[in-house]
Formats: sequence, structure tokens, C-alpha cells
Amino acid sequence: MLSACVDKPSTLERIKEDGVLRVITRNSPATYFQDRNGETGFEYELVKRFADDLGVKLEIETADNLDDLFGQLGKPNGPVLAAAGLVRSEPRQQQVRFSHPYLEVTPQVIYRNGQSRPTNAADLVGKKIMVLKGSTHAEQLAALKKQNPAIDYEESDAVEVVDLLRMVDEGQIDLTLVDSNEVAMNQVYFPNVRVAFDLGNASNQSWAVAAGTDNSLLNEINSYLDKVEKNGTLQRLKDRYYGHVDVLGYVGAYTFAQHLQQRLPKYEKHFRAYAKEEKVDWRLLAAIGYQESLWQPAVTSKTGVRGLMMLTQNTAQAMGVSNRLDAKQSIMGGAKYLARIKDELDDKIAEPDRTWFALAAYNVGTGHLDDARILAKKEGLNPNKWLDVKKMLPRLSQKQWYSKTRYGYARGGEPVHFVANIRRYYDILTWVTQPQLEGNQVVEGDLHVPGVDKSKPPEDNPKL
Repeated sequence: MLSACVDKPSTLERIKEDGVLRVITRNSPATYFQDRNGETGFEYELVKRFADDLGVKLEIETADNLDDLFGQLGKPNGPVLAAAGLVRSEPRQQQVRFSHPYLEVTPQVIYRNGQSRPTNAADLVGKKIMVLKGSTHAEQLAALKKQNPAIDYEESDAVEVVDLLRMVDEGQIDLTLVDSNEVAMNQVYFPNVRVAFDLGNASNQSWAVAAGTDNSLLNEINSYLDKVEKNGTLQRLKDRYYGHVDVLGYVGAYTFAQHLQQRLPKYEKHFRAYAKEEKVDWRLLAAIGYQESLWQPAVTSKTGVRGLMMLTQNTAQAMGVSNRLDAKQSIMGGAKYLARIKDELDDKIAEPDRTWFALAAYNVGTGHLDDARILAKKEGLNPNKWLDVKKMLPRLSQKQWYSKTRYGYARGGEPVHFVANIRRYYDILTWVTQPQLEGNQVVEGDLHVPGVDKSKPPEDNPKL
């Protein structure tokens, strides 16, 4: 019996023998989701580097809720590690063992702008509050309720953090509790969301492994986390995901007018040439370039897409682009990519919807677009009409909907804004260029935009 115990391989040995690291996480923007770059998220990137360090393949599993996440951890042939933005707490330490910390966060009470701002725990009385079921925020509220029984709140396992922020933003609930990193990441998408106050002290997020006495994996994790802390990898990931607020696309008309005069002339010939080659409207291509980079060829986003047309590495290679920071190559790649997306769309999608669908896919990927079309069909809407599908795209950031889709969570509101902004820039470009450059002639590839009177300036046209 003793020799059998001695011979039994450790968790770390089993991982290396199998060649697979099985990890459980949450499908959310701060942890793990899929976008046009493929799999992404702060936790995903951190744990992917760990798997690479071990020389094994990463296998990701997403939990339906936090209780499920802890329940699955350590099951036979199941996940051996939970990387899901978990905060250490006394009840949780009875279930799992935690790694060294890697991210400091502060629990924050979130309220809606325009409502009275709570300033302390006593102000939570009489408010409609919702938090994630099984979260440390629920534990905090339970402790507060013991001190003040008048505090009432609801726990839900049918939502994620983005749902809670949206519900506050739309006034469906009064308050929620969210960690500071997730507030910073998502606040730009919810204009009415505000931080009321910090509830308690800062705490640390850690990875978790199953309870027990086998420390082989935990020791390896701690060694890895210490290493990425020292070599700057951890800080670079923090800066990329939490260090900036991406406001591209919210640029004012005055700034756009300046850029029309100062920046567009440098690249207009490339937009015209490659648009003609790919049979797309050059002004539409230019509008995409403005939305993506403000016509700046040397920019890099926090997710690693680069250049004037913000191409991913994979897309650039597929389109024959060797240098994403070369404006001419980037525009060529963007034109080819847009044309390819349009060509691969369902034949039932007609113009002008076909163009709007292609723009959405350029932003969020064809997989998520297909998910939204399926949701539209199930709702009795037309999956081939942009007006109908754009109503469904925001649902891809709501757990009750994305949990039923093939490709899972997406920032579904982004492609809706992306398309709307590009249509606006396209309208202005059409109005500015047509009288000056084309006179009364119809230009090859000219895209008719319904509802726009091109004899009027854009501010007199209805917003599309």
C-alpha cells in the first residue's frame, strides 16, 4: 500500500505526461473570451504563458457560475487549476488552495449617474442590489446584513459582471458590487455607471487548485507567478488590459474635420487604388481606417492589432501583408480582408445590409456575427437584415444569451458602435468628396446610403 502511494505520480507529473494543462475559468472580458484575434482575456494570456512554460497544451473549460467552477476543480480528468479572477476568502479557503497573488483589486459599490450617490454601507438600505452568486461580494453583503438586517440584496448565477454593470446603467437595479479592475475595463461601454465608494480594503486575486496535500502544481504556479512579476510580463498584461480606456470611435466632428485636411491626403491614393482593385467604395475603406486608427499608420492597440487598418497578425499574413505599420500595405490588406468577408457572407444577405454585416464581421469576427443571426432568427426577426441583427449583437455580452451560442461571450455592443461610426464617417466623406471630385458622375463602386441627401451637409441628414 505504501509503495503504491509512493509510485503515484504527482499532479505536475501527470500534467507533463498527458501534455495538457486543464484550466477552468469564467467567460467574461476580464478572464477569457473570443474576439477577432481568437482566444483572449487577461487570465487566458497569463495561464497560456504558464502552459507554454510547462511545455504543454492549454485546455480551457468555462464554468456556468462560480459554484460550478469550484465544484469542477480537481474532479477526475477535470480541470486542475482555476484562473478566473478569484479573491481569497475564508469560506473559499475551506474548498481550495490559493496561489501567490498577482493582481490587487478593490471591491466597489456601483450606482447610476443621476441617482443619489451612496457614501457608506448604511446608504445600501432600501436599494435594489444584485451581485454574482457565490462571489466574495455576496460574502461581504452577508456580513453587512448581519450588522444591519435592513440591507437586502439578491444573488444571481444567471449573470456576469458585464450584465450587472449594464443593469445599473439601464436602471434595472440600483447598485452592484464589482472589483475595480472590471469597472476600469468596462466603464467606457456604460456611460451612466459610476463608482459610489470602495467597500472594504483592497484584496488580491489568485489562482486556485484543489484541496489536498499534493503541492507540486501549486509550487510550480507560485514559481511562475513570481517570475512574471519580476521580469515585467505581469505588468505589461496589466497595462494592456487595465491601463487604458479605449475611446476610439468617440471622436468629435471637429477633430474629424481636422484629420480630413491633415491626414487623409497622405493616404487617399492608396484607399482609391486598393478599393478599386477589390471593388469596394474607397470612402468606406477610408472610414474604416479612420475608425480603426484615426488614419495613423504606426498605432498598436492593447490587443495587439496594428497599423492604419488595425490588422491582426494572422489576418495580415493571410492578406499578404509583411509590414502592418506600412500604410500602403495595411490599406491593401484591409481592402482585401473586407472584400473577402463580404464574399463569404450568406448569399441571402443583400446590399446595403451586406456591407453593414461585413463591417460588423471585420470588427467582431464572423463566428459571433453568425451567433447573432441565429439569435435573431429564434426571435422571429430577419437574420439577413442589419436593423434586426444589430438588436441581437449586444446580447452576446449577456450571460443568459451568450451561454447558448457557439462562440460564447463577445463585446456585442462594439460592432454596433463600429458600424454606426463608420456609416457616419462614410456619410461625411461622401458629402465632402462627391461635389468636389466627382461632380454629377457616378463613381465605380459608389455605395448608396439610404436616407442620406448628399446635397446637404451631414449635420442636416438623419443619423443612421
